[in-house]
Amino acid sequence: MNLIAFNFDKRIAFKFDKRIALGLVAFLLFWRPMIAQTDAVPIDTIEVTDFDRIDPVYISSSMDAAKRREYLILKRRVIKTMPYAKMAAMKMKAMEDKLQTIKGRRERSKYVKQCEESIKKMYMDQLKNLTIGEGQVLMKLLHRETGKTSWEIMRNYRGTGEAIFWQAFGSIYGHSLLTEYDPVLDHQIENIIKLERLE
Repeated sequence: MNLIAFNFDKRIAFKFDKRIALGLVAFLLFWRPMIAQTDAVPIDTIEVTDFDRIDPVYISSSMDAAKRREYLILKRRVIKTMPYAKMAAMKMKAMEDKLQTIKGRRERSKYVKQCEESIKKMYMDQLKNLTIGEGQVLMKLLHRETGKTSWEIMRNYRGTGEAIFWQAFGSIYGHSLLTEYDPVLDHQIENIIKLERLE
């Protein structure tokens, strides 16, 4: 039997068998995996992660160039259009409150037209310069901020006929007035809003 002697302070001598020392090292190295195998999760279970559902902000270092570019474009669109959606929600709330105090259909219609004209003067030039993608994001954000789709807003204030006309016109450019904001499907937009503090 091979013995190794260790002297400490020349008083205490420990004698170790090489086999015991190797056994101890092996136990320490493989102890954690052996414990992990005794957990409730079966050994043959494979964890599957849908990386398309994880917000790219948190995995940006592992994103490919195309996904990263797509995310940055979306971020730019949200930052650009969110102020318009918030302004629209604020104006709509003020208009709804005022309309409750106005009696008579003609007076209400006149007030809605005045509001529309003032909004056009203030924002039309900027809104005309939005790209198709920015317009699509804006419609989602309008639904998020107001709780109503662009179709419902158009139908309530301009009538069903005009809503149908604009829906048909928008479909030529890939728009739909029925576009809704879904916090699950649009989780990237939601995360951008929170990270950029656009609330």
